[in-house]
Amino acid sequence: MTKNTMLRAGNGSGSSGQQWVLRWSNRIRLTWLSFTLFIILVFFPLIAHYYLTTIDETEDVGKRIFGPRPGSELCEVKHVQDLCRIRESVSEELLQLEAKRQELNGEIARLNLKIEACKKSIDSAKQDLLQLKNVISQTEHSYKELIAQNQPKLSLPVRLLPDKDDVGLPMPKSPHSCKLHSCFDYSRCSLTSGFPVYIYDPDSYSWGAAIDTLVKQSFLASAKSSIYVTDDPSIACIYIVLVGEVQENSLSRSPEDLEKQLHSLPYWRSDGHNHLLVHLSRKSMTQNYLYNVSTGRAVMAQSTFFEKQYRLGFDLVISPLVHALSEPNFLELPSQVPVKRKYLFTFQGEKVESLKNSLQEAPPRSFEEEMEGDPPADYDDRIIGTLKSVQDSHLDQVLVEFTCKNHPRQSISTEWALCGEREERLELLKASTFALLIGPGDSRLVASTSSSMRLFESLEAGAIPVILGDQVRLPYHDFISWSEAAIIIPKPRITEVHFLLRSISDNDVLAMRRQGRFLWETYFSTTESVFGTILAAFRTRIQIPAAPISEELAQEIPHKSGKAAGTDPNIADNGDLDLGPVETEPPYSSPRYLRNFTFTAADIYRAWNHPPGPFHLFPYTPLDPVLPSEAKFLGSGTGFRPIGGGAGGSGKEFQAALGGNVPREQFTVVILTYEREEVLMNSLERLNGLPYLNKVVVVWNSPKPPSEDLLWPDIGVPVVVVQTEKNSLNNRFLPWDAIETEAILSIDDDAHLRHDEIMFGFRVWREARDRIVGFPGRYHAWDASHQSWLYNSNYSCELSMVLTGAAFFHKYYAYLYSYVMPQAIRDMVDEYINCEDIAMNFLVSHITRKPPIKVTSRWTFRCPGCPQALSHDDSHFHERHKCINFFVKVYGYMPLLYTQFRVDSVLFKTRLPHDKTKCFKFI
Repeated sequence: MTKNTMLRAGNGSGSSGQQWVLRWSNRIRLTWLSFTLFIILVFFPLIAHYYLTTIDETEDVGKRIFGPRPGSELCEVKHVQDLCRIRESVSEELLQLEAKRQELNGEIARLNLKIEACKKSIDSAKQDLLQLKNVISQTEHSYKELIAQNQPKLSLPVRLLPDKDDVGLPMPKSPHSCKLHSCFDYSRCSLTSGFPVYIYDPDSYSWGAAIDTLVKQSFLASAKSSIYVTDDPSIACIYIVLVGEVQENSLSRSPEDLEKQLHSLPYWRSDGHNHLLVHLSRKSMTQNYLYNVSTGRAVMAQSTFFEKQYRLGFDLVISPLVHALSEPNFLELPSQVPVKRKYLFTFQGEKVESLKNSLQEAPPRSFEEEMEGDPPADYDDRIIGTLKSVQDSHLDQVLVEFTCKNHPRQSISTEWALCGEREERLELLKASTFALLIGPGDSRLVASTSSSMRLFESLEAGAIPVILGDQVRLPYHDFISWSEAAIIIPKPRITEVHFLLRSISDNDVLAMRRQGRFLWETYFSTTESVFGTILAAFRTRIQIPAAPISEELAQEIPHKSGKAAGTDPNIADNGDLDLGPVETEPPYSSPRYLRNFTFTAADIYRAWNHPPGPFHLFPYTPLDPVLPSEAKFLGSGTGFRPIGGGAGGSGKEFQAALGGNVPREQFTVVILTYEREEVLMNSLERLNGLPYLNKVVVVWNSPKPPSEDLLWPDIGVPVVVVQTEKNSLNNRFLPWDAIETEAILSIDDDAHLRHDEIMFGFRVWREARDRIVGFPGRYHAWDASHQSWLYNSNYSCELSMVLTGAAFFHKYYAYLYSYVMPQAIRDMVDEYINCEDIAMNFLVSHITRKPPIKVTSRWTFRCPGCPQALSHDDSHFHERHKCINFFVKVYGYMPLLYTQFRVDSVLFKTRLPHDKTKCFKFI
């Protein structure tokens, strides 16, 4: 126990008394304090209240201190005057608010009544809408039934695949009597098979090692790029075997070796049916290795045939392979004008068998004298004598040489050998209006490589072939109408050749030269075209349609839409003019009329002998795949469109319907742009409310995507933004799969067109669907001082081009521009970043031989205040001059045509400037 503890214990009794006293005194103090506070808090206020009320009871109101005062007197107090004014103002406002509240309450009550009435109307309208939907559904069902009854929709037949165990076909009476119906197995080539082709690897059989390396490489390269070639032999329609040309060091190989190897092919099946033996010749002297080879039911395709060997309608006479693994240089090709060249006709060749007789001094006998005796077996002597006499007469400048200055090229017996090198022959042909081709002296030689070489070089140089000998089988003679590009004369008419050639008009000469150029470019110019022509010829024979060409897949760029499109008063203000109904239904695509399975039963010659044109029965060559829009294009001009919708006579007014045979049609706007977002947005807004607009395709030509925060306007139709692979003006004319209409309105992002102008242009295009119909006109002019063509944008009553910065054209031309037009032109456009509109005008004029159509009096269409475009550069016009001259070299002539025809919108009340009323207007 500690010390402190002990002390506390000792003092415990004394401290308890002290603590009690302290507690008592504290209680007394608290009681006194509480009593005092009570007196102060209760009695003092009572006394103060009594005193104050006694003072304010005095009669003198003015002496009152706390008593109430009148309001006016209170306001006289200086410190409360402002508060009085505020009170009065607040009172007035409260009175006004109360009045407004009562008025609003009355309005709310009336609106509630209207809401109830609207709800009832909505319920009634919903019932009517349901009834209308039922009626529409029933009507559509009835319409489909009527369509099904009158135009039954045919589904694709079941594809027939060949049996693995091919039992073969019955043997014909003679292998030389083979026809397709007796020697070809159609069961392997159904209409929907797609024409699959299997190609034997030349290195898989020993004969392939003897084939010319260049021929082999070019052939395999072309086959690799073909859409018809397949690696699966079990589904193949035909099997192709390359058998030549054989190298010179391998000429010792016998035809028996080739025959054994053909019969040992894995899919030969004892008789070689559905096999195509291809012999490509690069030299004028090519051995006919297949002459003594038993080919069975296999089809032969080569340049040399004897009459006994050739099976008409079964075998193919093909062109020689001149440009192997190389492309022709368009800049080296001669121009198709002027029509008349230095020489009327030329011929160079040597034939040893008849050369001695032709050099005798005694004149040859006349035909009458010859007819009195035995008819001559060969007219070569007569031909030589007649041509030499024409040359000696000097009536026209001609050149005929029957003896080669150098050693002649090797050729088959009785055939005229070629003289000199190919370059030398081409130079002479470029100076010749006509080129003579004398057929072989032996009529049993129906086709030869040497003759095909002469024909090929004549077409390439623009000299019209004059073929002496009607027994000659020209390449693809059963498909190509050679009479449109060449003159075929029997040998007995040699004395009349000079008269005939002099009587041909310049227009006919130019037309034949142009047709020859088309045939050469399409079927003979490259290895790819030669290989494609062989496949196309055989495919056409067995009536299988070409495979459709693929459209350009549009890689869409996601974008935000929802910004309400404004309305430009300059665009939308059309006065009392009704432009037509704004489409409220989903976009309507142009219908596709797939007549691909019937084209081979129609006019084959037109398909093979005309450039791809809009209103030809075949708007493509058989060499090309079928364009998806080709059949659609036909509908507008050949009666395949459904007729209906137009009341005719006193039918609907002009603005109420499009009318015509296609009463329901829309168009697609294609805008090419490059990083000009504000300009583009303004252009899109100007399209808001445009009638008959299907969609807008924006071709974003920049590698940099649009801004992420860019808000695109909502114009009521889809806006598809397409990302391109590279910055190229050629992207404007790509046949994007997003374009689902035939009509395309191509406009620049800064084009400024009113709705009435666009609608009028659309109506005019519908009346001339094969033409470019647009607004800004331009023309070309000949510069005599510099001997070149010029591009001119000055105002003129005559034009030859319509710029595609604001023009309608058919989607069909987008395919031709992107896939058929020479690549050199598209390369020129990419090089200069210019001239794509000129290239399109060249193409359409070349195809249709018609000028474009200009509508309205618009000569400029740029929007005011827009940033400068490429056309403002000083070098712009110099580049366009160069483009025109380059395009002329590629086409070989100037395809653009002048016109003063212009369609003015009288019904749309176009205001003509006073300084431009001098031009004629055609309505």
